[in-house]
Amino acid sequence: MLKIIFILAIIYVALVVLVYVFQHYFFFRPEILPSYFSFQYPFDFEEKTFEMEDGGSINSIHFRVPNSRGLIYYFKGNSRSIKGWAKFAKDFISNGYDFFMMDYRGFGKSRGKRTESKLYNDSQHIYRWLEKQYPEDQIIIYGRSLGSGIATRIASWNDPKMLILDSPYYSFYHNARRWAFILPLKWILRYQIRTDQFIKQVNAPVFIIHGDKDRLIPITDSRKLKDLKPENIELIEIEGGGHNNLPSFPEYHEHIYDLLQQAAD
Repeated sequence: MLKIIFILAIIYVALVVLVYVFQHYFFFRPEILPSYFSFQYPFDFEEKTFEMEDGGSINSIHFRVPNSRGLIYYFKGNSRSIKGWAKFAKDFISNGYDFFMMDYRGFGKSRGKRTESKLYNDSQHIYRWLEKQYPEDQIIIYGRSLGSGIATRIASWNDPKMLILDSPYYSFYHNARRWAFILPLKWILRYQIRTDQFIKQVNAPVFIIHGDKDRLIPITDSRKLKDLKPENIELIEIEGGGHNNLPSFPEYHEHIYDLLQQAAD
């Protein structure tokens, strides 16, 4: 019996070490692009790279439309690069908004070591740059999946027109615990991303869109977020929606249209 307990203890410790060392590979699935890669889109855009003080660099794309009604500052999910994610710009460009999206460090053509604090600092640095081109009452922050927590942190530090969260998690720690509840995540998880804490500090109106059949991040996360500040948060539930298919539902586009119209009024 002691031998079995010892073996199980060794396996458990090995698992803890494995998760601690390789968690970047579990949580992030980046597409890395060579620096010479050329983006191709059917809309007018500008590519810009921000050189950070610590030597890292953030690559981004900025779509512009004539007589823009404002800007969508879009925070993407944890996979691929802006090469593919930029297809979501059409929902906002077609409504008369400029659209800005960046790749996190280690994604696409962005370079440098990625940490939770650097995700926030990079995003805030870019917000300050955008703020020189757009009044804050014309900036809408949009966060999708992983990006929802980062978007909420930036909205809590600033005063944008609106915050839209697409399939958000209550906190990164809370969601990771669903899958690895036997591990001491409080001590080994390098990313906490406490959306639940950040959202309490957001003064702008918050709109959450979530599918009620989402199995990766259950809609209960969004319901709990709404309960934290119900007077400031509206939850829009997409019946039958999963985690990656909300744009296939007409209701999603209808709600986006209504929110953008509301922001422009």
